[in-house]
Amino acid sequence: MSLIPLLDNKLLSSQSVFTPASLLREARRQKRIAAAAVPAVCILDPDGDLALRLRRAGEAKPFAGWPCYHTELDTFRLGSREVGLIGRVVGASFAVLIAEELFASGCRLLVNLTSAGQITSIAAPPYFVVIDRALRDEGTSYHYAAPSEFAEADPALVATAAAAVAALAQRVVVGSNWTTDAPFRETEPAIEAARNRGILAVEMEAAALYAFARAKGANALCIAHVTNTMGQAGADFEKGEADGTSDALAVLECVVEALQRSFAQP
Repeated sequence: MSLIPLLDNKLLSSQSVFTPASLLREARRQKRIAAAAVPAVCILDPDGDLALRLRRAGEAKPFAGWPCYHTELDTFRLGSREVGLIGRVVGASFAVLIAEELFASGCRLLVNLTSAGQITSIAAPPYFVVIDRALRDEGTSYHYAAPSEFAEADPALVATAAAAVAALAQRVVVGSNWTTDAPFRETEPAIEAARNRGILAVEMEAAALYAFARAKGANALCIAHVTNTMGQAGADFEKGEADGTSDALAVLECVVEALQRSFAQP
């Protein structure tokens, strides 16, 4: 046993005794829920603003077949398709827990849209970053991938998303992020080190989701909604119209439609 237990006993080729399928099976039994496939496209909404807006507007409805102990799955119309939406999934371990359950339930594409703090100033917030890689400053990714500095997105997903959003009025860039487990330990030296690596923003899920996706052969894309300067400026954390949900839905629709078209190609 080393002084860093996080890196011990990570036998990445070994199968887990506890599986999402077994958890879902028992949850269905206890809750008397019949097995049902979730939508092929699902969205994680850590802030919960999208879920709240769509529910209040009557545009989202609960998915009765979702047996998860910790979350509620809604469905709503995004462009030409019905998608799933789960709010308040904050942090690396929670996001991967839910991702495991979603992909075990029929999900084929997962998009995480999370708020992020600005590290490198490229514009005044708010704007969006399609995350192409994420600094692994959290614990969950090390259970899915050998130690490395960054967790990498699928380049094809990033390229497709980047091409799709190029014509949008919303500001969207592609770049790297820093994923942390401890947002209130974003110190000046850590921020400067991240900036020196060319990192654009800091959030809490991308590195773990990308490591999980690579290990499981799953399709996952993370988008950061850069909304703040970590409370260092006046009128911070402003997302825009309707708490940023109008812009967020436009970006999500554009990205999801493009990715689904790319999956349909031979």
